[in-house]
Amino acid sequence: MRSPLADMVQRQKQGEPVGLTSVCSAHPLVLEAAVLQTCDTGGYVLVEATSNQVDQTGGYTGMRPIDFGELVHGIAGKCGLPLDRVVLGGDHLGPNRWRNLPAEQAMQHAEVLVAAYVAAGFTKVHLDCTFSCADDPTPITDDLAADRAARLMRVAEDTATSQGLVSEVHYVIGTEVPVPGGAHETLEELQPTTPDAGRATLLRHHQAITEHGLDDVWPRIMALVVQPGVEFDHLRVVDYQRERTTELRQVLDDEPNMVFEAHSTDYQTVEALTALVEDHWAVLKVGPGLTFALREALFALAAIEEELIADIDQSHLPEVVERRMLAEPDQWEGYYPGPADEQRLARRYSYSDRLRYYWPDPEVHSAQERLLTNLSSVEIPLPLISAHLPDQYTRVRRGELAAAPHALVIDHVRDVLRAYAHACDPTT
Repeated sequence: MRSPLADMVQRQKQGEPVGLTSVCSAHPLVLEAAVLQTCDTGGYVLVEATSNQVDQTGGYTGMRPIDFGELVHGIAGKCGLPLDRVVLGGDHLGPNRWRNLPAEQAMQHAEVLVAAYVAAGFTKVHLDCTFSCADDPTPITDDLAADRAARLMRVAEDTATSQGLVSEVHYVIGTEVPVPGGAHETLEELQPTTPDAGRATLLRHHQAITEHGLDDVWPRIMALVVQPGVEFDHLRVVDYQRERTTELRQVLDDEPNMVFEAHSTDYQTVEALTALVEDHWAVLKVGPGLTFALREALFALAAIEEELIADIDQSHLPEVVERRMLAEPDQWEGYYPGPADEQRLARRYSYSDRLRYYWPDPEVHSAQERLLTNLSSVEIPLPLISAHLPDQYTRVRRGELAAAPHALVIDHVRDVLRAYAHACDPTT
């Protein structure tokens, strides 16, 4: 039986405008929304953990790859989605987490990281060796990045063999890789990858893979990351303009098993997402855009809570988030420049959504649960839902959605996923 990843690639190569949404989030509510979306539309849910979220020592979520896999599978089981319709991926796997160390030490950690992902059953692996380590040139050379990616590919294949398995891992490569989670700086102009750069990346990786004795793995390299000219910063979204990628799209014409993977597609319009899939960016990665929608929904419920619950009993979720972000500023301070008022707005509303790093905080999580519990104990008047979540109000009125806080949050996140589902399969 052909894997869903290989099946999607082959359908693309046969001229079908189909793709896969890659959900890059570890928040249980976002994962539940993704699973329920798949239950309704059919097909597969592709969920990816990034190397800073999940690693062999826990990452910022406190989860190792095996823990993350169990979380996703548990949610799928609760929602009634068969586990054979769940695909797990690892994103930006490489020395990124240890780039303050000398390269050899960083790569040894990266080898353990990749092995942990493969051993935990992750079958889509993005190898990202584009970050310079302490004793590396800046920027890192394409040759060095390709050689390190091949080294990690060898580790992945050997890990599968040691587990007594025929490797089912599909790989993603590419040296023009957008920064995880969106641009740090304010964007002025964004150039798509040049066709020559795309072809050079393919050539250098093919040479490195041959040198590591991995020619038989080349057909399982399912995607190349290049920049189609989409990105977002704190306040701006750079929209896809397909006329700028006419020649770039042809780079993979001679690769029968490979499509493009698009990072940082968050906040693109459904028309832009559809154009990307039609133009062979068949894997659309989205992360901050989902937790941005989650924050919108939870803060909307907090506004409803203020109208219905006595102040002493309220969750005060927005205030708790703000207090914790100020108390532990490491995840936003270097990203939001400017005066205090601009930083305050960015902490809550920025497209880059650095707030997402604070949902696992015990105080924030407790406030979130209190909010949902408070509103589950009362009947939410429809006019309040209309005022704060108008799209969900329409579905409630139609009898398509329960007027319950958990359901309202999940449905608002699914509005983002509905756009991706339409772009990846217009028949949905």
